[in-house]
Amino acid sequence: MRVNKKTYSFFQRIWRGMKLNYYKLLRAPEGAKIVSRGFAVGFGIEMLVIHTASLIYLIFYPLVRLLNGSFPAAIIGNLIGKASFLPVILIPFAHALGKLIYPFEVKTMPYHHYTIKDFFSSNGLTMLKNLLQNEVYVIIGMTIIGIVFGIIAYFVMYYLYEKNRKLRLTRRKKQIKRPITQI
Repeated sequence: MRVNKKTYSFFQRIWRGMKLNYYKLLRAPEGAKIVSRGFAVGFGIEMLVIHTASLIYLIFYPLVRLLNGSFPAAIIGNLIGKASFLPVILIPFAHALGKLIYPFEVKTMPYHHYTIKDFFSSNGLTMLKNLLQNEVYVIIGMTIIGIVFGIIAYFVMYYLYEKNRKLRLTRRKKQIKRPITQI
């Protein structure tokens, strides 16, 4: 005798897969640390996106996996970093911090307006070098600020995750203790 398996639509399967991974993450022994590490990496990396011409995203996924973090949490941390406008607000502080740490004079190139055609031509690497060389102080400063904000974000997310987990456990215990009413 065959039992017919219930079939789900594409969107139901996506939702069920997300729900399954969410429950696996909640029940993992180190779930809070994994989520916190992922969020911290995403939030810290966001500080460098503007000044590296988005090239930092090339190491985003490997860095999350190297630190054993949650990739969805890293994306959420990155989006929150974007929405906070902190990278833009902290540019003057990062430049001052970069000059303090690297006090040597950096030869700056004159700014040019580059096009996509220039990028794919033979001088693409020269263009990239010019963009990154002009921002070396800000990149140094934002790296340090990103590391500091990442560490702060780790502890904040760990605290919030654990608080939410304890709240869920107390709610579940209250549900279990409630007597079943007879109909």
